[in-house]
Amino acid sequence: MRYISTRGRVAPLSFSQAVMMGLATDGGLLLPESIPQVEPARLSQWATLPFAELAIAVMRPFATEEDLPTADLRAICQRSFACFTHPEVTPLVHVGGRRILELFHGPTLAFKDVALQFLGNLFEYILARDGGELNILGATSGDTGSAAIHGVRGRAGIHIFILHPHQRVSPIQERQMTSVLDANVHNVAIQGSFDDGQRIVKDLFNDLPFREQYRLGAINSINWARILAQTVYYFYAWGRLSSGNPQRRVSFAVPTGNFGDIFAGYLAQRMGLPIERLILATNRNDILARFFREGLYGTGHVQPTVSPSMDIQRASNFERYLYYLLDEDGAEVGRLMGELEETGRIVVPEAKRALAANLFTACAVSEEETLTQIRTFYQETGYILDPHTAVGVKAAEPFPDAICLATAHPAKFGAAVGQAIGHEPEVPPAFSGLLERPSRCAVLAADTATIKRHIMAQLA
Repeated sequence: MRYISTRGRVAPLSFSQAVMMGLATDGGLLLPESIPQVEPARLSQWATLPFAELAIAVMRPFATEEDLPTADLRAICQRSFACFTHPEVTPLVHVGGRRILELFHGPTLAFKDVALQFLGNLFEYILARDGGELNILGATSGDTGSAAIHGVRGRAGIHIFILHPHQRVSPIQERQMTSVLDANVHNVAIQGSFDDGQRIVKDLFNDLPFREQYRLGAINSINWARILAQTVYYFYAWGRLSSGNPQRRVSFAVPTGNFGDIFAGYLAQRMGLPIERLILATNRNDILARFFREGLYGTGHVQPTVSPSMDIQRASNFERYLYYLLDEDGAEVGRLMGELEETGRIVVPEAKRALAANLFTACAVSEEETLTQIRTFYQETGYILDPHTAVGVKAAEPFPDAICLATAHPAKFGAAVGQAIGHEPEVPPAFSGLLERPSRCAVLAADTATIKRHIMAQLA
């Protein structure tokens, strides 16, 4: 399996090379040359596999045996998911007539632990095998940062720089990042939005001399390994529901801001998982919902919400989907992304929008609807939804059989939950004393040159 860029101007890469490159050097995102197909008989065999064994099966076709031997892949997967507190890693629970896929049983109680525990171990494996060092650079709207930091803290040969929007993440999200005091962890609060952080990250990756000199690596979902690892729990949830019947179709409701988690579902569907519908749920930052309704992808100003991890107006993974929607035409993708940079908007033909609507249903959920959903679900079931999960459950109302992805533990957003139900959720042991721990963080302007100088100074 080789990897190419959505913009078509990168020579094919191996899986390991794609992981270490992160963002393609032509500014695009990396994808496999072809998508492996899972036949119905194989799908049935996968339905009862434990999570780590399923992860090996799903990921195996995406890397050659020479590049990543199965024995090494098995060791990485087993180590990555051993730290989850639930034996099923991502259990499917039935609550009040709804199916909830709990993705928050990892070290930082967010869905991103699934991919970032794997990626941290993968980075360490490749560096130990091939030598060298890696300086990870990423931006976070809340959960990616802490999951990434906990995935690589203290690892030899790795430094990590995480940018988060100053005072625009929840207090627990902030302290989960800034209270990690390992020497290889560098937190930066930028005076701007997540989109500003994402822009800075892309600017620095596109500064090829700087990128090469400082061995930059990506841990955001622009890194293909992130998408691949998240694909596993779609197969896992289907297996627990279908009893291995390859004719059993299922829908998923996915709260999403950066399009990474729902693109993982799209990848699973392209591989052969019988997904009937992907329900794309956003908050009032509705750029993705507007695209699937109108065919217009146009950026605006980020509006703060009670679901801050989705407060995004530029979804980086959307480019991967656009590549497939435009019949894998890298030149056209490059042209449109250039147009987006110049004008802040792109439009696709109505025929393409209609094609996208065959699989995707998009819904933007208001602040009032989010809080009401948390309140009513709690009153009816006693189960507390975090605000992001509540957005997904609300969007899934017309689809009572859909599996709703629960992306974070509600205690991460205690103030919003308290606003909805009158009291904050019980704090799990992992958060005990968190807000009182010492922390370390630089507060800097949302400026590429400023962040570049900070990285150089820290690594000096």
